[in-house]
Amino acid sequence: MLSRVAESVYWMSRYVERAENVARFIDVNFQLMLDEAGGEDRQWQPLVNTTGDHEDFNKRYGTATQENVIKFLTFDTANPNSILSCLRQARENARTVREIISSEMWLQINKFFLTVTSAADNSDWLDSANEFFTEVKEASHLFAGITSATMAHNEAWHFCRLGKMLERADKTSRMLDVKYYILLRSADDVGSPFDDIQWAAVLRSASAFEMYRKRHGRISPKGVVEFLILDREFPRAIQFCLVAARDSLHAISGTPLGTFRYQPEKLLGQLCSDLSFASLEEIIAQGLHEYLDDLQTKVNAVGAGIFETFFAFKTPQSQKKPARVVAQ
Repeated sequence: MLSRVAESVYWMSRYVERAENVARFIDVNFQLMLDEAGGEDRQWQPLVNTTGDHEDFNKRYGTATQENVIKFLTFDTANPNSILSCLRQARENARTVREIISSEMWLQINKFFLTVTSAADNSDWLDSANEFFTEVKEASHLFAGITSATMAHNEAWHFCRLGKMLERADKTSRMLDVKYYILLRSADDVGSPFDDIQWAAVLRSASAFEMYRKRHGRISPKGVVEFLILDREFPRAIQFCLVAARDSLHAISGTPLGTFRYQPEKLLGQLCSDLSFASLEEIIAQGLHEYLDDLQTKVNAVGAGIFETFFAFKTPQSQKKPARVVAQ
């Protein structure tokens, strides 16, 4: 497979997943606002921090009001991580690989993009914001289902899954990080009914509320952290996502599991191994924020390694200049 094609398929999948996760962040914030009176503006700054675009936002918008943050994260074309920007880039990547993806995939991603574009032109869309963000999530689910059902599960499909799972693992870690260090108002809130509401909101933002309750029953901070980081069966848990990404990476390279030929295989293998033997007590002892920050750094390193290994242009050996011999 051409590296250009592989890169387009990989980023098409990542951008669709990113758009869905941004919709999740905003939607769950609306739910939190219903349970907290008088803290509307305070609730919106963490969403900008989650995407890592707070410097750009502060420079262009200043105050993190509901209107400013939603505009920035949803329809701002100058923000590369807004929903509209992500879908525009996903659609462009899909357009360049029409011969690789199925026609059903192209139709769905095109419809998805046009739906969001239409909402951006509607000045009254905020009145039905919940329905809009639900539609974004469902459109992403539909694209994932169509991809799985209509695309051959070959090398290109594995690049799709690799991008999607890395993006999902990163965003799940950010959701946990934002809750633990920013949304919590003070130490007095720990163990309070409001604290329980926030942890329930974190679960809902990952579509994990029902599965968590079936598995663990009562909501507890430690239970939520363990479920979203270490669960091996829930498809939005970090360990599940990274194991799936690892399997696709090895399917692409042909390297047997447990060994490595390329740097991202080594990095991802080490990360999966660390998660397999990690315990909740060790994570808490290290500090949840510190653990998640380190995990995000490692996931970013895997992404950089994938780019260098599979996508980066490499000068053919024949075109390189011979080494200059220095006389002794």
